[in-house]
Amino acid sequence: TRRVAISLPSSKTYSRVISLPKLTKNELEEAIKLEAEQYIPVPLEDLYIDFDQINSSGEDNEYFLVAIPKLIVDSYMDLAEILGLEVTVLETSMNASSRLVSQAEEITTPTLFVDFGSISADLTIYDKQPIVTGTVPGGGNTFTQIIANKLEVNERVATTIKSKYGLGVSKKQKEITEALKPALGSLSKEIRKMLRYYEDKTSGKEKINQIISLGGGANMPGLNDYLTADLRMATRMCHPWTHIGFGKLQPTSEAEKTMYVTVAGLALIDPKEVWK
Repeated sequence: TRRVAISLPSSKTYSRVISLPKLTKNELEEAIKLEAEQYIPVPLEDLYIDFDQINSSGEDNEYFLVAIPKLIVDSYMDLAEILGLEVTVLETSMNASSRLVSQAEEITTPTLFVDFGSISADLTIYDKQPIVTGTVPGGGNTFTQIIANKLEVNERVATTIKSKYGLGVSKKQKEITEALKPALGSLSKEIRKMLRYYEDKTSGKEKINQIISLGGGANMPGLNDYLTADLRMATRMCHPWTHIGFGKLQPTSEAEKTMYVTVAGLALIDPKEVWK
């Protein structure tokens, strides 16, 4: 097959859950546009907008709204055409990751996902489905650069130090921790904001009780322990391959296991969802 599913970077998208009264199809589309215009700082004519109903309570329905700049989507579609591929699905990277992680970790309670990319971290509150997402500057490459500057070494050496020691016990642990504190402090601040948002949204009836980290940057030793202590909430790295068989393929190494979460999540899309 030349049919493919493609993920778009969550950092380039806008998403939120909105509540609306029960409306006709035409009324709903108009209401969604008005909501998008209110919350998204980009002209509607420059966006592709999609939405899906995720909940129904009394007289209101809840919808998960996603908007992506047309320029970004069109560039991906152009690339697929050049490669002779037929795009059947476009979704955000965190949607794809959430599909795999929620299955692998058998998540049954509200959870916060932190996906560490190279230059930023994507945050997602997951409660049966993604509820809200956000992006914080600072990822794996950022940590490497900070360590390189602090210890006055080149990036190759800094990468080795980050991968082998990170925030864990070493002769340079104190220096590395102090150097990374501003970046990690910004991350913790945004996480706390999202936790408060969810508590306010559920009127305090529901609380996030765990954080799961993923992405290449999640492999840094001591990172999950640092977040657990700083946020006073259990933080652990995901184990994505719990229910996936590799057949004759070579399984990923320990160091790389969180790097393929997005593409594995795309592979788990049910064809019936696409072709129904």
